[in-house]
Amino acid sequence: MTEPAIPTSAKPKQRTVFYVSDGTGITAEGFGHSLLAQFEKLLIREVRLPFIDSMAKAQEALEKINRCSEVESTRPLVFSTLVNPEIAAVMRDANAFVINLFASFVAPLEQELDMKSTHTIGRLHNVADSQQYKNRIEAINFSLAHDDGQSSANLKDADVILVGVSRSGKTPTSLYLAMQHGLKAANYPLIPEDFERKK
Repeated sequence: MTEPAIPTSAKPKQRTVFYVSDGTGITAEGFGHSLLAQFEKLLIREVRLPFIDSMAKAQEALEKINRCSEVESTRPLVFSTLVNPEIAAVMRDANAFVINLFASFVAPLEQELDMKSTHTIGRLHNVADSQQYKNRIEAINFSLAHDDGQSSANLKDADVILVGVSRSGKTPTSLYLAMQHGLKAANYPLIPEDFERKK
């Protein structure tokens, strides 16, 4: 018998979201943003856990996720792009709703293409050594370092600086510009004090 659907009003409207990756986490974050954008009324608290490339780091990440679940009494969401099967298996033990991008899609592709994947961390098809790829990685690192006004260092090197109120899409726009166009994008959130100073 099919379980009755839980009324939307009974579901929590706020969740903590973890982006877990053995690399920068950009793919996991972009994947998560694309899905969560479909839920306009959901409030999220984002936690990035990049470079989880060992069992020890995976255990630390697992503890953080489980601690969050215990404190908030709600399962967090985990978007993962962990390639190593053993490390990815650790995340499956988390008290969370876990979506692993590679586990979801690589296995079906292996079956369709009738070949095994390399399970190589950070591998891109035919672009790994290109200058364009290197420029994009530099731009991504710059955008992450200068997200939400975290740092004012080297702002002179920015190709673009986005300024706007909170939750107006500055972070995903900055990452899009970095990932797709190799632009070093910084962003700064406007707060009430900024408007007072303007007056």
